[in-house]
Amino acid sequence: MKTIGLLGGMSWESTIPYYRLINEGIKQQLGGLHSASLLLHSVDFHDIEVCQRRGEWDKAGDILAQAAQGLQQAGAEGIVLCTNTMHKIAHIIESRCSLPFLHIADATGRAIARQGLHRVALLGTRYTMEQDFYRGRLEQQFAIETIVPEADDRARINQVIFDELCQGIFTDASRHYYLQVIEQLAAQGAQGVIFGCTEIGLLVPQTQSALPVFDTTAIHAADAVSFMLSSSAPE
Repeated sequence: MKTIGLLGGMSWESTIPYYRLINEGIKQQLGGLHSASLLLHSVDFHDIEVCQRRGEWDKAGDILAQAAQGLQQAGAEGIVLCTNTMHKIAHIIESRCSLPFLHIADATGRAIARQGLHRVALLGTRYTMEQDFYRGRLEQQFAIETIVPEADDRARINQVIFDELCQGIFTDASRHYYLQVIEQLAAQGAQGVIFGCTEIGLLVPQTQSALPVFDTTAIHAADAVSFMLSSSAPE
């Protein structure tokens, strides 16, 4: 089994499911008392969020690249960045850490492609919904078109993520609102919905969604398990 290095804490609420899902995946595959060989560097999300808000993405990238280097020195054999939004600076991490980097959009794209879908809704932070680092990668590498909510809805979705979900607050009102947005996107022709923020799956039950759900936390964790138990990165 390879040792995986997790870059977490963005938020810590959504890092917990990564740890649980990866361990469950290893146990399911190997049985007995097997558990995941992993290392975790949990950053202070306050520092990262300030960088996001100020547009200081290179500074955030430097923080995470240094953390990835530390994981490599500690014995990690691959890197999992436990957040969608910060994949905006994945290239900085990859340029400064020689370990395989398991990109969350690639794992998600493969999962969608396996279902034969080509037009899906995307919910996430405003950075993920509005910028090209995520949507463009899905389109260029997997020919997957993403539909995002209108501007007012994007603002409210983003506010709920930072003001509620990242602080462990989960309300029925926000859950109902997210489900309404999903219904609207389904009416626009979306064939599925990406929970493109690792906290969304903590709020919205997949069984209540009007569309098939691609929960990036679960998908990314499963990709990590495949990497850990294989001789090469997943194709």
